[in-house]
Amino acid sequence: MRLSRLLTATTATALVALTVLTGCSRAEESGSAPAASASPAAELRLGYFPNITHAPALIGVDKGLFAQELGSTKLTTQTFNAGPEEVNALLGGSLDAGFIGSSPAINAFAKSNGEAVRLIAGSTSAGAQLVTSPDITSPQQLKGKTIATPQLGNTQDVALKKWLGEQKLEIGQGPDKVTVQNIDNPRTLDLFKKGEVAGGWLPEPWSSRLVDAGAKVLVDEKSLWPDGKFPTTVLIVRTQYLQEHPDTVAALLRGEQKAIDFANSRRDEAKTVANGAIKKLTNSALAPAVLDRAFSELQFDNDPLAATFPQLAKDSVTAGASKTEANLQGFIDVTALNTVREADGKPAVDAAGLDKKQG
Repeated sequence: MRLSRLLTATTATALVALTVLTGCSRAEESGSAPAASASPAAELRLGYFPNITHAPALIGVDKGLFAQELGSTKLTTQTFNAGPEEVNALLGGSLDAGFIGSSPAINAFAKSNGEAVRLIAGSTSAGAQLVTSPDITSPQQLKGKTIATPQLGNTQDVALKKWLGEQKLEIGQGPDKVTVQNIDNPRTLDLFKKGEVAGGWLPEPWSSRLVDAGAKVLVDEKSLWPDGKFPTTVLIVRTQYLQEHPDTVAALLRGEQKAIDFANSRRDEAKTVANGAIKKLTNSALAPAVLDRAFSELQFDNDPLAATFPQLAKDSVTAGASKTEANLQGFIDVTALNTVREADGKPAVDAAGLDKKQG
């Protein structure tokens, strides 16, 4: 009897061991990622800009739309003035997700060799223009002039330098070249009023602010893209956070969808909410005329316009912001986004093949 019990126990132990080994072997063979946490994250640290191009983020935070969807997950927010700063926070692990420009999003992916971040949704498209003093009516008249962009390598900096190259205009100092200076947007406005810069390739509301100060539109960037659509602001998340807390990321996306619906269906109220949030964060609100013009230039949609990103990666090299074209395979993950869109009765968005890593 005792021998029988011993054999049974030994057999059971062997079966358990065999099951564990078999499971490990299968996991190793499939290369599957660690199992995601079934519980929501304790905290979501979200970054965004106090800028009208980040209206869905401003509305989502101010109206409590993110917090409502996140439930027990604590929402901690941090604002940034430029994309490279936010990239450093994401790569440094002090931020979990962030609304950010398309070029810094690509840079974050490239700097981490395609590992640290994933683009999970769009937010805002269009809303960037080259605005100049009214006496400049053609590209050739930019020779000898100084044109501002918000920061080296940011979305507008890349767009301007690429466009100048297409116009056969050389960047540099001198009467036959165009000087490109990276200047904070508020200072660009001040320098334009003083006549010390001839204009800038700027995102809203700064292009509208310069127009309000007498500038004219020389180039509207949407005229350079099919259907006038190009990603101005997108939503990225740390890859590890996405893997560990998929439910929390889905909640963030539901909150963003509500904020976008609010911005599109209640336009006047959305302008007021976004402007009020900007005032809270910067102590300065937009003038009514600037706010109206800026909002009219923007389109809000969580479609990331994935098909534009290969061109954006090429443009970064053309503009000299990157030495080599970023490999964007695996950059975009719209799995959770499409689930949210389907639940909201919206069509799925296409990842344009950028959701797959090269084998």
